[in-house]
Amino acid sequence: MTVLERFAEIKARMAKVAKEAGRADDTTLVAVTKTFGAEDILPVLEAGHRVYGENRVQEAEGKWPALRERFPGLELHLIGPLQSNKAADAVALFDVIETVDREKIARALKAEMDKQGKRLKLYVQVNTGLEPQKAGIAPDETARFVGLCRDELGLDIVGLMCIPPAEENPGPHFALLRKLARESDVAKLSMGMSSDFETAIGFGATSVRVGSAIFGSR
Repeated sequence: MTVLERFAEIKARMAKVAKEAGRADDTTLVAVTKTFGAEDILPVLEAGHRVYGENRVQEAEGKWPALRERFPGLELHLIGPLQSNKAADAVALFDVIETVDREKIARALKAEMDKQGKRLKLYVQVNTGLEPQKAGIAPDETARFVGLCRDELGLDIVGLMCIPPAEENPGPHFALLRKLARESDVAKLSMGMSSDFETAIGFGATSVRVGSAIFGSR
């Protein structure tokens, strides 16, 4: 299958599961382009898709500024961990950052957005499986942290994001994130990847992050 055929198949699967779940087909597809070059992304861009995700600031800097000039209306999401020393570059390049998970990075982003005169949409990443090797705030700290980001720092926290443990059923993790979003009074849920996006849509995902199922193995 070509990239465009895989892309169309993912969109069709998203629509099918939304219908089965009794919800509108309005989940945003964030096409994850980490490790793929501009030539791999072009067919999907030319087909009109405008929402993309990258894991690393430096890699994204190497391909997206030129693509933005050719394709207006792009929305670029940072979906990988962010170090505070990269906050300036991230604010300059991205429209959405999905991995806010500690006060230090929240304050760094606030300072950079004020400095650059930008207001990015942000998600708080939650470590639903409490995995020591994985980024994300603990579930029981989520509402407090969202409150700090919003009330003290004035950040635009629009939703929550999670990456369930690879070896576990993702459903309970998606259900937990949905519960935490309600408690934190945020509307968006970024959850689900190539292997489990259909499950995530069933649990109310407002966006799914799909890479290898579209662009092929890395």
